Amino acid sequence: MKSEERTPNPKHMEITVEHEGETLLANVTPGSTIRDVISSLDIHPSTVLAVFNGVIIPHDSQLNEDVLIELITVSSGG
Repeated sequence: MKSEERTPNPKHMEITVEHEGETLLANVTPGSTIRDVISSLDIHPSTVLAVFNGVIIPHDSQLNEDVLIELITVSSGG
């Protein structure tokens, strides 16, 4: 039996998100923003920083391919 190969779907992207020790998957359309991805995972955008290739990126950054994003929880105190 031949294993099935994944064929890319140009109408959807699979974004891998690492957050608090978990690996999550978000399926979004090309051109979606980091904010769209975060919101689709029921994470409030103001509580995290998005990191791509070791660099913090703005939440309004658009995605056009399958990528790995790390979310770092922001803590505040007084």
